[in-house]
Amino acid sequence: MTISFEGVDVALGGRVVLRGIDLTIGRGRIVGLVGPNGSGKSTLLRTLFTGRRPLRGRVCVDGDDVAELAPRVLARTVSVMLQDAPSDFDLTVRETVLVGRAPHRPPFTRDSPEDLRIADESLRAADVADLGDRLMRQLSGGQRQRVMLARALAQDGEILVLDEPTNHLDISHQLDLMRVVTGLGKTVIAALHDLNIAASFCDDIAVLDAGNLVAFGRPDVVLTPARVSDVFRVTARVAVEEGTGARAMTFHPLTPSGGNHPPSSPRRTE
Repeated sequence: MTISFEGVDVALGGRVVLRGIDLTIGRGRIVGLVGPNGSGKSTLLRTLFTGRRPLRGRVCVDGDDVAELAPRVLARTVSVMLQDAPSDFDLTVRETVLVGRAPHRPPFTRDSPEDLRIADESLRAADVADLGDRLMRQLSGGQRQRVMLARALAQDGEILVLDEPTNHLDISHQLDLMRVVTGLGKTVIAALHDLNIAASFCDDIAVLDAGNLVAFGRPDVVLTPARVSDVFRVTARVAVEEGTGARAMTFHPLTPSGGNHPPSSPRRTE
């Protein structure tokens, strides 16, 4: 499914926090949404999965305005993994994942064998199958994060929205999570903090700064040292790994006077 943000403005507390966002995400594309804290990443995602009409413009899925879709239809279309996993309810991991199946069955009905099968597959895909009978409140932050991925997988929408999905995860599980997500064949939009992970796994990158979309395109075109330095207020350089040609960014703080700390020189840089 395709996603289109058409001239989207959003106001919170009387203040405009997103301005004129025009962005189209093609079917099956993996798009990373990056930008400093407060740039509007999570707010933009909410305009898609909550169905709330923005101040101006509209958000569409395959041409349908999400604000005009019934909530259950939208929930069957757009799966969501949020930053904060609930831990204050006495639900087991399996029960939490089965919540993702709710849009697919009539209200007040029991989980079907198909629901249970999909939940178990989702638990295995997120590497938490061994935690199925544990209570959510007993889990670490990283474990809860992987359970929330499993719940989003069980929801089984053709679009997957991820808000900081790698929070609380060690590097191995960050890479595993992104490997699972990019192998689903779904249209994915993910707010990400780690620019190197975004560049490694995403087809395209959308850069937000102060509520404005300042760039969109392939990672190697969009995540240039100059743009990253300007948007994130750091000194950025790109190192190229010998042998593989893999690119990785390094970052250094600006000095209090606004100049740059001299970065340590990688073997090759761009």
